[in-house]
Amino acid sequence: MPASAQQNVRVPVEQGGRTLQLAAQFFRPANVTAPVPAVALFHGCGGPGQNTARMAGLLASWGYAALVVDSFSARGLKDVCGRNWPTPAAAEVRAADIDATLAWLAKQPGIDPRRLAYMGYSYGGGVAMLRALSATPESTAPSAARAVVLLYPDCALADALGPRLAVSQPILLAMGALDDWTPVAQCRAVMDRVVRGRDLVETKIYEGAHHSFDALGLPVRYLSGVGNRSKPGGCCGAHYGAYEPAWKQFVVDVKSFLDKALKP
Repeated sequence: MPASAQQNVRVPVEQGGRTLQLAAQFFRPANVTAPVPAVALFHGCGGPGQNTARMAGLLASWGYAALVVDSFSARGLKDVCGRNWPTPAAAEVRAADIDATLAWLAKQPGIDPRRLAYMGYSYGGGVAMLRALSATPESTAPSAARAVVLLYPDCALADALGPRLAVSQPILLAMGALDDWTPVAQCRAVMDRVVRGRDLVETKIYEGAHHSFDALGLPVRYLSGVGNRSKPGGCCGAHYGAYEPAWKQFVVDVKSFLDKALKP
């Protein structure tokens, strides 16, 4: 399978006494026979898009398998960016997708189950943060993932985790300095609550970048109708759009981070 090809697969996840079959696209690196590390990608409020597919293709070109998971279609959702912004309870339900995906990846032929990671974007980044952080710092459970990438995550979702947090695996936290949808200050406030494993968190803030700086080809614009947890009452409005210098630096940073965290 060439690095740019993809295979449509289904990932089962239990919810409310029934099994949902999450649609996903599975990328494998070309001409590699040894078991490879794998990275699962979890999209933002608009569902899977060109940014997640682009990142999966890059990961495959670097020698990683990549799985882009669609958390929405099996639940009858398409876009939840508007005023009906996802609740913390909905995010907690979606966090189970991460557990199910890691378990699915660990069983796939040619995947090294000891070298798994996941990436979350925006709302998906907030969901990923719920799994990456623990509210019981005295006894953190070992993670199924060796590394986590949080890309402009919805850090307000971590409010429910409590005042004392712990980290048990390396985390790359990447944000745009001008982000007014998931602002840097909000994420810094979360990291200030980490009392164990703070040295495992690597933070990158890209100057000149807004939310979704990796949405290449999309000029920055203001979306007046989107939900925004950083504003009073969770409403409304935020800037959104590409900033290619930040994207290019993020590519360098995420490759370095994953190569270090997922080395054999």
